[in-house]
Amino acid sequence: MSKVIVIGGGPAGMMAAIQAARGGHQVVLLEQNEKLGKKLYITGKGRCNITNDCETDDLLKNTIRNRKFLYSAFYTFDSHMVMKFFENHGLAIKTERGGRVFPQSDHSSDVIRTLQKILQQEEVKVQLRAQVADILVEDNKTKTVAGVGLLDGKKLNADKVILATGGCSYQSTGSSGDGHRFAKKLGHTVTEPRPSLVPFETAEEWVLDLQGLSLRNVLVRIKNGNKLLFEDFGEMLFTHYGVSGPLILSASSLINDSMKDMPLDMEIDLKPALTEEQLHKRVLRDFEENLNRQFKNALSKLFPAKLIPVIIRLSGIEADAKVNAITKGQRMDFVRIIKHFPLTLQRFRGFDEAIITRGGICMKEVNPSTMESKLVSGLYFAGEVLDLDALTGGFNLQIAWSTGYLAGNSI
Repeated sequence: MSKVIVIGGGPAGMMAAIQAARGGHQVVLLEQNEKLGKKLYITGKGRCNITNDCETDDLLKNTIRNRKFLYSAFYTFDSHMVMKFFENHGLAIKTERGGRVFPQSDHSSDVIRTLQKILQQEEVKVQLRAQVADILVEDNKTKTVAGVGLLDGKKLNADKVILATGGCSYQSTGSSGDGHRFAKKLGHTVTEPRPSLVPFETAEEWVLDLQGLSLRNVLVRIKNGNKLLFEDFGEMLFTHYGVSGPLILSASSLINDSMKDMPLDMEIDLKPALTEEQLHKRVLRDFEENLNRQFKNALSKLFPAKLIPVIIRLSGIEADAKVNAITKGQRMDFVRIIKHFPLTLQRFRGFDEAIITRGGICMKEVNPSTMESKLVSGLYFAGEVLDLDALTGGFNLQIAWSTGYLAGNSI
């Protein structure tokens, strides 16, 4: 029986510990917080989007960076296996729009409780408030894991170590980038961590007037000059600093590199189901019904109340102008504003608002079939500490389960 230490009690770490223990090893799980799964607890707004009920090809399509690396991990432990894993251990689950899988209770605490129960059954020794200072290696040319050193000076011997400390997002949960520091010290390359699946700040101050407004079924385009970087249809949200919501978070993941250099132009098509010609006819019809009313009082069928003052300001038409005084040219400009509602994206919000971290341990230095380091024998990686990230919808947690499962199984 070999001794395995898992560093990090998040989803990847807990799964890795369970699988290593099932392989007959003596497993110690070290977590620096006072409880396991602190970040897991807040995922999916506290509901925990466990995975996505889709085929493996779709898991790969929704992975943004280094998807080829995940072939072995995903095919070894796919989303259907994850669902079965939790159901077999008594967790009732459900599938919602877009294949998103949640616990039936809508409580992430039930997911954590299920994992804790399995850890106990598999006799994994969990040490909370255990802060790791270093991964110890035997001092030779081949570099072989010897154990870990804790901040309090204690040394724990191990035959294998699994590093599953997460990235840098939601730092209040303990994701401080320690794992990247440990890996660098052992010779690994770490791609610069950046926030991903994160809201944007905008230049326009009037977004404050729209705070809390959610727009459904809109089309968002993001451009760098004339170059289209992102275009998709769905739901978004205005905040006091800018924009957020599912569409915006997905966009942040896909245009990460472009944001380094300059502000980007964003436009919202508020009526994507209509062409400009069809929309013009619709506006004309609304205006004809309200000929003697003021412009500001003729828009309630077109927009939510909160949006009306802002769109009037952008249209250049006086709010108190009578509808029958609005020219065809003004009407055409108004239609263009509806189809190309403009915003300027200035920067990402920080790691504390990022759902995941983009960047991490270089995948070329990790064996995709086992998750073992190619540089340090006996060192394995799992989860967000690696340079792997995906879109929203349960795909990032699937990466955690799959890489954790494979790392624990490979020992």
